[in-house]
Amino acid sequence: MTSAETHGETVLTEHFANVRGVRLAWFEARQTGVPVLALHGHFGRGRAFAALAESLAPRHRVIALEQRGHGHSGRGDGDFSPDAYVADAADFLRGLGLGPVVVLGHSMGGVTAFRLAARHPDLVRALIVEDGGAFNRRPDIPHPVLDVRGWPRRAPTLAALRRAIEAQGIPDAGYFLESAVEHPDGWGLLFDHDDMMASQQALVGDWWADWLGSRCPALLVHGLDSFVLPTAMAREMAARRPGTVLRELPGCGHWAHDDDPAAFAAAVREFLDTLEP
Repeated sequence: MTSAETHGETVLTEHFANVRGVRLAWFEARQTGVPVLALHGHFGRGRAFAALAESLAPRHRVIALEQRGHGHSGRGDGDFSPDAYVADAADFLRGLGLGPVVVLGHSMGGVTAFRLAARHPDLVRALIVEDGGAFNRRPDIPHPVLDVRGWPRRAPTLAALRRAIEAQGIPDAGYFLESAVEHPDGWGLLFDHDDMMASQQALVGDWWADWLGSRCPALLVHGLDSFVLPTAMAREMAARRPGTVLRELPGCGHWAHDDDPAAFAAAVREFLDTLEP
């Protein structure tokens, strides 16, 4: 089953796959080119990579998976552990007959990406990690969990939903509103608030062993204004893992792909050009 939707100026085809008993959605802009698996972060959508897909075409084909509990994907049995996300990504790639591929991940998706490389090296030929840290625990990370338990479940309009989210201390709700849909009883978000709390809490931990557990080439993209990945940690991650290139993007925060899409795409493209065919 497929459908089409437009994100910006990019037309995306949405597909669905049964992965480990969970119905997962995934997007692509075209069916040709060297495949790149893209994994969003918490609260995100696969279609957030539409601009990147356009920038990398026609040489590369971005396959953006909506991870369990996000977007149009099902929540399965409610297991939102990091291991569940890794197992989903591995089975998804095998189901498409792909691998080894370049795997790109943002934030939580970045942790999934480098853990996938450590645990399933046959599926990953290179890594691109955007602001996903090897350590996610206080005191290094002051706020590893965004508390969304008090966020509105419904609002009468999309504008009202934005205002209600921003009233919770979010400066710009745009990222979260990618998941906004109109229900019979008003506007709400596709993800479940409690599921996202469980998923974030499960990601609190020390992931250094997984970051250092693969040997493939890697690009670490870090927004210098990020409040999630400290610059000192990003530099340590690059220094400790052989074959890792660090690209620091000034003027960008945690969502570098949104803050400066051109710079982010250029960093990704330059790295991809260094890989052997």
